[in-house]
Amino acid sequence: MRQFAKPALALVDSMRAAAAADPARAIAFGGAPGSNSHQAAMQFAPEALPLPCFSFEDALAAVESGAAGCAMIPIENSQHGRVADIHFLLPSSGLSIVAEHFMRITHCLMALGPGPFEAAYSHPQALGQSHRFLGERGIVGLSHADTAGAAAFVAESGKPDIAAIAPALAADLYGLEIIEREVEDAPDNTTRFVVLAKDPLDPALLEGSRAMTTFIFEVKNIPAALYKALGCFATNGVNMTKLESYQKGASFAATQFFADIEGAPGDARVDLALEELAFQTNGVRLLGSYAQARRRG
Repeated sequence: MRQFAKPALALVDSMRAAAAADPARAIAFGGAPGSNSHQAAMQFAPEALPLPCFSFEDALAAVESGAAGCAMIPIENSQHGRVADIHFLLPSSGLSIVAEHFMRITHCLMALGPGPFEAAYSHPQALGQSHRFLGERGIVGLSHADTAGAAAFVAESGKPDIAAIAPALAADLYGLEIIEREVEDAPDNTTRFVVLAKDPLDPALLEGSRAMTTFIFEVKNIPAALYKALGCFATNGVNMTKLESYQKGASFAATQFFADIEGAPGDARVDLALEELAFQTNGVRLLGSYAQARRRG
């Protein structure tokens, strides 16, 4: 069922009502109140009105419909890699990336009582980031829609032998006891979020500042296609900081790439590199240019 657990509903309804009264100030996120995405949204824009949505798709749809001015979406984690499905959701949403935000992620094991626990519920990313911790304690990780939603689910269940892995704020919101803090396997566990809006940011506004541009492209199904595509950036002195592939359709003959480069359109080097890329590939689509939140390299 695509609905929040009962302990979260009052908070969700209150936040949604506030956002509905001033949608331009609303920032949508996937997850229950207290989730990492919620906290990232408030770090990025403390004056914004948080709009909790059950899923990432719902958060993007809220922006498309005008229910929110923008959405905060996690895209990749330093420990567990890219967030599943995001690379498919972003291009299909029709929205543009207008900012990025990095947040240190700290997880807690929380429950109604001290344990022992047979299982811990959380988002797959959080389970992956705490894999060693769970394995050492013989706790089975079970997937849930989001971290804070898992905490609300555990609170609603009334079961003493299950736990949740979620931010400490979720324990406060849903009346759970924090059993152990900092259960993530890496001390520098960090997630990169992107902010999406209906209208792209004008690259001219980024002149004089460190900028990033995110785009997707589809290579031709010929030998050395990727080599030729990457050469467009190498020969023009444009630094590519991210490149990930994924298949388009079931034929496995059309490969798309999701990429980040330093710079933005308007920079002669970037313009030339993208022009050459369009010639070397089946298509290029810009997803947005925005200010760097963290210096690469």
